[in-house]
Amino acid sequence: MTDTTPGDRPVRVLVADDEAMVRAGVRAILARALDIDVVAEAGDGHEAIALARRHRPDVVLLDIQMPGLDGLTAAALLHRDRTAAGVVMLTTFGQDEYITRALEEGADGFLLKADDPRELLNGVRAVGAGGAYLSPRVAGRVVAGMRAHRAAHPHRSLERLTDREREVLAGLGTGLSNAEIARRLHLVEGTVKAHVSAVLAKLGARNRVEAAIAAYEAGMVPSRRG
Repeated sequence: MTDTTPGDRPVRVLVADDEAMVRAGVRAILARALDIDVVAEAGDGHEAIALARRHRPDVVLLDIQMPGLDGLTAAALLHRDRTAAGVVMLTTFGQDEYITRALEEGADGFLLKADDPRELLNGVRAVGAGGAYLSPRVAGRVVAGMRAHRAAHPHRSLERLTDREREVLAGLGTGLSNAEIARRLHLVEGTVKAHVSAVLAKLGARNRVEAAIAAYEAGMVPSRRG
């Protein structure tokens, strides 16, 4: 039985993990979806970078601890060079410092290997569409961290947002891509991109994931149920 949400073309994925059995398991899960295509596999960070440059995938799934070049450093290089449209960390390690660094290095998603396989499909689709995605357990840790940060720094700048910027932020909170927000708000994509940049600047958010969590915390999007 396959799981599919057809789009214009399949989301092209590169899987990078130093354990062959893990790669095989991830490929088997993704193979259930007709709208996802695994185009390459890598056993370390250096190979992941080389294959990403060759195949230009929509999403790179990266383990954190790999020989030669770890996944966090690879994520930073992929983000800097814009070799892949999106990067998702898929790892056993869900410590706060790993999550924080991954987001700082430009990762668009963070999943745990112990997550439900459906989270892998959801994450690949969301990031492949230009959005961001955290599995529920990871999102819980990030939200807790942001709450602690807000307790220490209570002033937040949601009130500085214009009505249109709040609408864009709500779209980010539901994981929409710029194109999807543009369709929802009847705007051109370039205008949405400018609004996203303004939202990030006003919130002091480093990336779309942090902006999405700010929207969630502000009650702008419904709580995600497992």
